[in-house]
Amino acid sequence: MEKIMIVDDDKFILFATKALLKSENFEVVTVDGGMKCLKELEKGFKGVILMDIMMPQMDGWETIREIINRGLYEGNIIVIFTAMDIHEKKMEDLQEYIEDYITKPFDPDLLVKKIREYFKRSVDSKK
Repeated sequence: MEKIMIVDDDKFILFATKALLKSENFEVVTVDGGMKCLKELEKGFKGVILMDIMMPQMDGWETIREIINRGLYEGNIIVIFTAMDIHEKKMEDLQEYIEDYITKPFDPDLLVKKIREYFKRSVDSKK
């Protein structure tokens, strides 16, 4: 089953996005911060990671850097999932690791369509 991890400190976003994606038959894991994301990856999570940027303690940029530094990137697709404008300078050294970015509020149908495309591209690239 295709897995998605939603990393966001907003409980409403976690709840609503999880409900939407589960209704589309995805396996969904939700975590409310960067450290919990890293723990899930260390336990073996592989799939699409929807990463919020503005989070307390460890923001999305720091979390992505830790994913790379700890060797947890392989087998995962990172998508920025944020309400803020992306400043190119902050993601300069991370662009090769970020598949896409989706702004909140999001169109539910478009989110599902994009996630299906990420998984399809991932499968196609392994052929």
